[in-house]
Amino acid sequence: MRFDKPVGIWLLMWPTLWALWLSTDGSPDSGVFLVFMLGVVVMRSAGCVINDIADRDFDPHVARTRERPLAAGQVTVEEAITLFCALGLIAIGLATMLNTQARWLAVIGALLTVIYPFIKRVLAIPQLFLGAAFGWAVPMAFVAQTGELPQLAWLVFAVTLIWATIYDTFYSMADRPEDLRIGIKSTAILFGDADRFIIGGLQLLMLCGLVLVGNMAALGPWYYAAVAIAGLMMVHHQWLVREREPEACFAAFLKNHHIGMVIFLGIALHYVFNPA
Repeated sequence: MRFDKPVGIWLLMWPTLWALWLSTDGSPDSGVFLVFMLGVVVMRSAGCVINDIADRDFDPHVARTRERPLAAGQVTVEEAITLFCALGLIAIGLATMLNTQARWLAVIGALLTVIYPFIKRVLAIPQLFLGAAFGWAVPMAFVAQTGELPQLAWLVFAVTLIWATIYDTFYSMADRPEDLRIGIKSTAILFGDADRFIIGGLQLLMLCGLVLVGNMAALGPWYYAAVAIAGLMMVHHQWLVREREPEACFAAFLKNHHIGMVIFLGIALHYVFNPA
């Protein structure tokens, strides 16, 4: 479940918090908030388990992943499947605490979580599916809070999709030589030598999307200051990966969660100082 590596929890949590605050003008229902925060931890954990099950024959050949429990032979496939099923039951229990529309969206989210680990065997853009899986909490949060799916929900979802493609491309750049050798597909391989240029374009697109979010949600200076800071962070990430060294690419991936945190702080501070 990789509790010792919580960056995945943060990357899933920040867009969820964006959506919970934006859908309620900064005043999310405490019960819904608790369900989603627990859901973030449970679904990220389940995603890690199913990913390790799917990659158990590949992970031993990659330096960064060869010590994962399944790859190292510390647990059996049967034990991993049992854990995944247990996490799935917890997730179902959490979903039953939401309204009917959110429950149906939760089914789609579960399917995205299960499908993603297998996509990289057939498609060159698995990062988009990761983004969909990580971002699906956004429409779920809007529906759970308001019973509706406004344009703002889909815009925030699109921003999350772009963001996940950015940070997971950094992640896959760290593994690119080994992924090429064992036949794993990724956007890092698809983009090739144009990787930094394309990531830069996606970063610019994400910033434009965030500005549109601010305009649509009528957010103020606190939010736009956060977007500006996020832009500076993106410049720093580009500088980090200038030589495409695996350690630097992985560091850029890890640091991306700070972008999500800054954007959330901008949203939260707006509602603190401009209550509805």
